Amino acid sequence: MQTISENLGAYASTLKYEDLPENVIHQAKRTIIDTLGCAFGGYTSEPSKIARDIAGLVSSSQPATILCSGQKTSADLAAFANDVMIRYLDFNDGYISKGSGHPSDSIAALLAAAEVTHAGGRDLIVATVLAYEVFCGICDAWDNKPIGIDHATMGGIASAVGVARLLGLTQQQIIEAINLTVAANIALNQTRGGNVSKWKACGYGNANRNAIFAAQLAARGMTGPSQIFEGRDGFFNVVSRRPFELAPFGGNGHPFRIMHSSTKQFPLCQYSQTVVRAALEARALIEGVRDIAEVHVRTLQTALNVMADDPEKWHPRNRETADHSMPYTVAVALMYGAVDQCYFGEQYLRDKELLDLVGRIKCLPSEEANRRESEMNLCDLEVVMRSGKRKSTRVEYHRGHWRNPMSDAEMETKFRSLAASMLPVARVDVLLEQLWKLEDLPEVGTLIRMTECNC
Repeated sequence: MQTISENLGAYASTLKYEDLPENVIHQAKRTIIDTLGCAFGGYTSEPSKIARDIAGLVSSSQPATILCSGQKTSADLAAFANDVMIRYLDFNDGYISKGSGHPSDSIAALLAAAEVTHAGGRDLIVATVLAYEVFCGICDAWDNKPIGIDHATMGGIASAVGVARLLGLTQQQIIEAINLTVAANIALNQTRGGNVSKWKACGYGNANRNAIFAAQLAARGMTGPSQIFEGRDGFFNVVSRRPFELAPFGGNGHPFRIMHSSTKQFPLCQYSQTVVRAALEARALIEGVRDIAEVHVRTLQTALNVMADDPEKWHPRNRETADHSMPYTVAVALMYGAVDQCYFGEQYLRDKELLDLVGRIKCLPSEEANRRESEMNLCDLEVVMRSGKRKSTRVEYHRGHWRNPMSDAEMETKFRSLAASMLPVARVDVLLEQLWKLEDLPEVGTLIRMTECNC
């Protein structure tokens, strides 16, 4: 029987640009635009500065470029540094199925691989669709969170497949790149629990770094452990604790999974996109925030496991914990009528009035939301006033959910808001024009250079 790695290798070596429907090509471009916007937004963060500092210690005979700075380094460290800035704001897209995570993180690895091989825009689009098929396909088959495995584990596999394709590896070499990646790179979900550390922005970036290294090894003849999923000490027995099969990949009448990934309207964990929207709608129904007695949030148990799972979520001490805190982000939405990057700064994390409101927020599981988890991220929110009055709101599909997608104009607005402090308007215009015409770009390296901002 064909192994998981052989299945992935066969698909990755045969998918062609001509196989992609126009809507899939367009969605890939939208996704790349959104991801690059997030990179601009996260560039000045401390984890990003650390990543660039490390990357600056290394030179390469086949260099890749760090976004925005124009700094040259090795392909693997460029992928790491670029994804740290992409991931930092928790603003890039997400996929929710049995498992969940952020497949757009893989784009950092694909950009580096495309640059060093002088690949064009069409190659990047195909590699992006491939990475999404792999990441989302594994999420469809396996729920990683109950056993404490981070989504960066699936991300490394997705990136290895996309990178291997861009590096021009044969089908067998792609299989070896996958085997090498899985054998050496299992990430723990503790990355996103408790008092969340700066590593939250780095976990998938590290998977990207390792994926490029694995593909480079495979290109030179290195082999990985066979039956890395199915073997006695393989992934199924040791990590997932059960075997799974991947459903058919996109093409030949099957839908492409990139079409079911959701864009974020707010810079916080994907499980709170509907929750924050419900809080914003409730705010319009009440007379004053100070008169709130309690707030009852009812949503998925999975969402609570991620964003309301421990005491730190009610007393976040840093941005990383706050943007993964359901009670904190609900309180921000109710108090300020908006949720953007500024509300995760020290001024707000220590605001007594805001934290007092956080303490009045109760997060509870909803049977209906759990039952409909595969369909939507449902939230019912009730505000109880001191007078006894109650106001309720329900949000099924947040703006950006794949069933309620942002328009191209909204995607551009988000991109411009994130790039505004880094590039002048005229250069943002030129960059967006090129991104919308990505399929015509001869070399991806040109696109990366267009992000340089001398900052």
